[in-house]
Amino acid sequence: MKSIQTTSYEIHFNALAYKILVDYLDKEHFSKIVVLVDENTHEHCLPHFLSQVQFDAALDIIEIPSGEMHKTIDTCMEVWRSLSELSVDRKSLMINLGGGVVTDLGGFVASTFKRGIKFINVPTSLLAMVDASVGGKTGVDLDLSKNQIGTITFADMVLIDPIFLDTLPNHELRSGFAEMLKHGLIRDRNYWEKLRDLKQLTLNDLDALIHHSVAIKNDVVSQDPNEMGLRKILNFGHTLGHAIESYCLDNDSIKTLLHGEAIAIGMVLEGYLSSKICGLSTLDLQQIKDTFTATYPRVSFHDHSIKQIIDLMQSDKKNSHGRVKFVLLETIGECRMDVEVEESLIYEAFAYYCA
Repeated sequence: MKSIQTTSYEIHFNALAYKILVDYLDKEHFSKIVVLVDENTHEHCLPHFLSQVQFDAALDIIEIPSGEMHKTIDTCMEVWRSLSELSVDRKSLMINLGGGVVTDLGGFVASTFKRGIKFINVPTSLLAMVDASVGGKTGVDLDLSKNQIGTITFADMVLIDPIFLDTLPNHELRSGFAEMLKHGLIRDRNYWEKLRDLKQLTLNDLDALIHHSVAIKNDVVSQDPNEMGLRKILNFGHTLGHAIESYCLDNDSIKTLLHGEAIAIGMVLEGYLSSKICGLSTLDLQQIKDTFTATYPRVSFHDHSIKQIIDLMQSDKKNSHGRVKFVLLETIGECRMDVEVEESLIYEAFAYYCA
């Protein structure tokens, strides 16, 4: 499958990815190579990765705990200390093998250690392949606020091998699939139509679909690498979705949601806001709701929880001048950015989702 060229690096796929990595390692002669994993990718993904690549330099493994709750500066401190203890220098390489938590956190650690060492991302979850693989965003959460601390720093390359998806449970695949559906909603109606009937898709379809999603996101990011304009459309569903994800993470009385599960709810809610503010058709809105509620777990929200979610939106990193800004749909495939929304409409949107 053809590699995708971003503004600063290339994304390689399948067997070609390993060939290019081997050539790159032969050329660069790194003093040390460190692979960052969590306990799941250490067990299920690292053996396959190591079987594909012959490392001549000294190789060390650093393991962090899995899960969004560990995407913190405290975890970064532990990794920085480990790098220091391993005598990692500025001629070393860090390979981040894992889902979005590993690649986001690992990229941030690498971009700041000794003012920056080279790193490569090898995403192992569907979400990381189609989302975190493009754009150079690194970082960690601050308390309940998503991705508040970080940098935009590009990997030297990204390697995508869908064989890692065989290790994922279905709910993890669904989480990544939400971002693919988002790519269709914001940019490509035909792609949305192809994706929305999940029952007709198989793992054999994923290679081409992943490549198409990466190409959509890359097209957007290439036009606006610093998120001054067009790149904002990638945040559709995320203003409410991130707040819902944070609320569930900190609330023992409600099930913790994966990122894609929370964003799926956010897209239904923001679809409703789109219909009220931007003229999204009733037919398109119903299609969005039907698609997501048929695939993702339903969650009940009461007025007090909605209020807390609205409060959490105040710390969204996309806000400016104290105002919450939404990306909404005018139609499937076309967006409007920087939309302000009355709080009463947000309550209406939750009522629509829960009905």
